[in-house]
Amino acid sequence: MNLWKEYYLPTTLKQALQFLSESPPPVRIIAGGTDLLLDLQQGRHEPVHTLVDVTRIEELNRLEIDDDHLFIGAAVPICCIADSPLVHFHARAIAEGCSLIGGPQVRNVATLGGNVAHALPAADGTIGLVALDAIAEIIDVHGSRLVPILDLFQGPGRSSLIPGKDILVGFRIPLRHPGQASSFRRIMRPQGVALPILNMAVWVKRVADTISRTRIAVGPSGPKPQRASIIEVFLEGKPWNRETISEATRLMRQAFSFRSSPYRATAEYRYEVCQQLFIEAFSSAWKRAGEEWQKE
Repeated sequence: MNLWKEYYLPTTLKQALQFLSESPPPVRIIAGGTDLLLDLQQGRHEPVHTLVDVTRIEELNRLEIDDDHLFIGAAVPICCIADSPLVHFHARAIAEGCSLIGGPQVRNVATLGGNVAHALPAADGTIGLVALDAIAEIIDVHGSRLVPILDLFQGPGRSSLIPGKDILVGFRIPLRHPGQASSFRRIMRPQGVALPILNMAVWVKRVADTISRTRIAVGPSGPKPQRASIIEVFLEGKPWNRETISEATRLMRQAFSFRSSPYRATAEYRYEVCQQLFIEAFSSAWKRAGEEWQKE
């Protein structure tokens, strides 16, 4: 049984939108295909009539500074993001998360757009985007729109992107400034084999020895990626010391609602791991934020 009937390879957004609007349903966008093709082959996704490959569209392959933000195109391969000096400097948590996605073969073809569109609550590329307050750029036949990254998630595997209509163009990430830095940590079963048991990304703004602002993203802690809002509020204005660390880790049980999984870990284990990941990720970001500023 054929998994699709037509396959188009547009080179412009206009062409891609035309194929989406004029092709018989169901029509789906494909880039790396590391999730979609497996879902089609294994019967988790109904056969489609048309696949529209967006990997040749220039706008989706941009990775550059654009005014006051870093732009990462939705079709940029994960390996390019992990190795990019721009991403390492302005969005280290994203680079670190991308470097741990799958194995080398997967990273060579998988894309950050696909990682987000698949809408899993603990996707390694997604968690960094959440901590760095990324904005997604989306286009359809009516025009483009900007959407906060968390608004794309409706539940495990359920995205607010409209299949066959929306094209995820890329992500806008605020540029790094002096005293700011980020970090990513995770724990999982063998590398490249499974989703993480738990992952975390931290962004911090440091003023001398005080935490001015922070964002902490964790997955999976529910159906969508989650911010640790109660801990973020607590940390503002505090020094990063043993007392602060102790109180912040105590708040983990209020911030997150982990569940037990027969395939990965118990809720109690995740709470214990979360505390350690937090200390490691925040300490790393804190140290980077305090290093001498040398803009790349």
